[in-house]
Amino acid sequence: MQKPDVIIVGGGLVGMSIAYGLALLGRQVSVLDEGDDAFRAARGNFGLLWVQGKGYGMSPYAQWTRESVALWPRLEASLQADTGIDVHLRQSGGFQLCLTDDEMAEESRRLLWLREALAGDYPFELLDSAQLRARLPGVGPSVVGGCYSPMDGHVNPLKLLRALYAACRMRGVKIINGHRVSVIGQFASGFELQAGEQRWYAGQIVLAAGLGNRQLGAQLGMDVPVHPNRGQILVTERLKPFLHYPTTYVRQTDEGTVQLGDSHESLGFDDGTSSAVMADIARRAVQCFPQLDQVRLVRAWGALRVLSADGFPIYEASQACPGAFVVSCHSGVTLAAIHALRLAPWIAGEFDDPAVLPFSLQRFSQKKEVCHAG
Repeated sequence: MQKPDVIIVGGGLVGMSIAYGLALLGRQVSVLDEGDDAFRAARGNFGLLWVQGKGYGMSPYAQWTRESVALWPRLEASLQADTGIDVHLRQSGGFQLCLTDDEMAEESRRLLWLREALAGDYPFELLDSAQLRARLPGVGPSVVGGCYSPMDGHVNPLKLLRALYAACRMRGVKIINGHRVSVIGQFASGFELQAGEQRWYAGQIVLAAGLGNRQLGAQLGMDVPVHPNRGQILVTERLKPFLHYPTTYVRQTDEGTVQLGDSHESLGFDDGTSSAVMADIARRAVQCFPQLDQVRLVRAWGALRVLSADGFPIYEASQACPGAFVVSCHSGVTLAAIHALRLAPWIAGEFDDPAVLPFSLQRFSQKKEVCHAG
């Protein structure tokens, strides 16, 4: 049996971005994916490359996010060259719309904190209602103001996932669907992963299984504090282009449909929908852009985001089980570029990246890690 250099557990945006990055380095990679029954965070992805506001309270995350969006043109070019798929990257900036003075004050406070934390290198503009309407026609009278940052953008997340799969296959990544890893064992030469009656072996493993990282990480002596957070998304019929910038609540796709979202619910592993939340999403969208009032909705769904205990990414290289890594985050699109082009080389041992250190599990607990894998 051919033993790959690395097995990645999880075939979502996070796992596939790392797989692609490792393949670019010439590593032999296999991806074990649970299949369509998995709680896929990618299903609820809004497609934003979002910087403004991220990293409030943890400046290394703000810097990490900025560096990822700066790397995005390089990732897009590589995927385009390998697959011919246009992921519709647009980095023209983005708007945070505020419906109350309190929202505006809170958003301003966060952005000013981030600017100071990054020594002034954090561009944004605070816009009153008149300034906002001059920049973003069609905004409703209920919007009191907004924040614009040239750092933000968006892509088509479904095309991105398709491009990652195609590029990985083209570069020799073996993608094995329909297998849920249940047991991980460590041996002198690497790791054994078991799913049902089947077993796989690799020198290194990367746990990128979203919410499944808690259970899998425990087998390697790592407490991975992740929990589900449900988001619901509504999609309209196709409309003529009217919204040329992404916002946090409303985004028009390259296909003309309009996505509405940004709900947050803590309901365990329920990835369904609720009429009350969908009504709130639609109401806010119409307040932001009144022209959506009579538009038909064609789809709606719920999906579970992967949130850590503090909301920031987790990147862990196990000390007790050398060769085992854990990667968890809720910004799979925004961070796809840095996952492929910097985190993957770090996992491969190409260089020691100090920017990864703030995201280790040590920030949650100082307990000694012990490898339990058999």
